[in-house]
Amino acid sequence: MINTTAKIISILNNKETTYGQYIEMEKIDLDRLKAMYSIYEQYYENTQFEIFVNDFKKKSGAMLIFNSKTDEVVGFSTVAVQHFYLNGKDYTVLFSGDTVILKEFWGTRTLQSTMLKLIIKLRVRYPFNEFYWLLISKGYKTYLLLANNYYAYYPNMQGNNEHLSTVVEHYCENFFGEYYDKEVGLLNFGDDYQPLKNEVAPITEEMRITNPKIHFFEQKNPTWTTGTELPCIGRLSWKDLARFPARFITKPTSKGKHEAIRTTSKLSKSISK
Repeated sequence: MINTTAKIISILNNKETTYGQYIEMEKIDLDRLKAMYSIYEQYYENTQFEIFVNDFKKKSGAMLIFNSKTDEVVGFSTVAVQHFYLNGKDYTVLFSGDTVILKEFWGTRTLQSTMLKLIIKLRVRYPFNEFYWLLISKGYKTYLLLANNYYAYYPNMQGNNEHLSTVVEHYCENFFGEYYDKEVGLLNFGDDYQPLKNEVAPITEEMRITNPKIHFFEQKNPTWTTGTELPCIGRLSWKDLARFPARFITKPTSKGKHEAIRTTSKLSKSISK
């Protein structure tokens, strides 16, 4: 199963304008951190390089997305591999921190395929642990990465997998402490936190009507524009990993991809003038 999955990932990557690589925190130098931050500050308010670096030092590493033509960093997702014991079981959690990709590369599947390779590596390393992806989402695009790609996840607009709320609560109470509001199920890091810029990924009325998952995200995190985060979780069992490649292949081109094509076209026209 692992060899088949790896081959499919390779085929998918050959169709992309980008490629990805997971790099451990200790191997990412200052110049690369500056390149990552130059992308981050385009999409987030109230940013400071020092805060960005200090936060990254708490992570295990980052999945970097590169332009296939120039090898320049065009996006990234920071991650931390964490472990805990709950209700008689050992858990391994792949936690996603900051995730941002330049708009002209929205819709590519490089982040998903790079993450899948990392997941397989960790699944083999911890074969008997309960294994989950845990993310905190301040914008709907991050939530859709979960809702559009995972078979078992929480929160779920269908009301499925409510039992996973216990895992989310345990994680947030132990790793985020005072920032977790159990009553509303959100993380609030205060006024100094970095919310998305308003023009980056707004939610329109049309989006609420045409995509129920976006509407559901907004219902669960109504204060997302101020920077509150919705903790979410997705299961990573052996059964799920066996089914992920088929989901990658059959998934249609995303709206983000079409938007990225329009953005790239506009950039090309402006350069040619």
